[in-house]
Amino acid sequence: MVGDRVLVVDDDAGIRDLLADYLAKQGYDVSTARDGGEMDERLRAGMPDLIVMDLMLPGEDGLSLTRRIKAAADVPVIMLSARGEDIDRIVGLEVGADDYLPKPFNPRELLARIRAVLRRGSAGTRAGGAELVRFGPFALDLAAQALSRDGVDVALTQAEFSLLKLFVEHPNRALSRDQIMDWLKGYERDPFDRSIDVRVTRLRRKLEDDPANPVYIRTVWGQGYLFSPRGRMA
Repeated sequence: MVGDRVLVVDDDAGIRDLLADYLAKQGYDVSTARDGGEMDERLRAGMPDLIVMDLMLPGEDGLSLTRRIKAAADVPVIMLSARGEDIDRIVGLEVGADDYLPKPFNPRELLARIRAVLRRGSAGTRAGGAELVRFGPFALDLAAQALSRDGVDVALTQAEFSLLKLFVEHPNRALSRDQIMDWLKGYERDPFDRSIDVRVTRLRRKLEDDPANPVYIRTVWGQGYLFSPRGRMA
């Protein structure tokens, strides 16, 4: 049985070959590309289940490619960067990347992150049925991983869907960053990781009429984030 399809986009032939061999041995169907042009060729042949994207590429860089991919399809992207700076991580997440890993990295850690991202993506399907969660003008279909507002679709990345699903399953309860990261990531965390804050900010932009004064996803100082399905104080 063929496993999930993973596309590795990296201009370093050594990394491409290493990951293609390692991930294939883990049961994945792996293809590779050295730049945006080759990536587009691979995508025309068929959409993968996940993309591993290098940040620094010749021509169109990984941020631009990720933004373009996310505008066209809900494919999870794990971004790689040799610089490993916080600003790279934040910008990568803001353009829609589902996770971020600095170079050099251990292939086993990348494997763990690939599994975690794919597991998050399938969580809604495992919920089964046509379970619908309504709050305010929104309807969240857990099975279809779809959000609508007054009947109009609201585009969510897999990372945003997973975060919103976690919130609606724990309403009126303050969730700390550590609790959220434990559920979403499934691997050892960096105590200075601010990716949850970035994802909350992105999600607020899609839910809140005034993201600066949120009513659905509120910050509880010293505790974390609290989801109020009724859009008022719990």
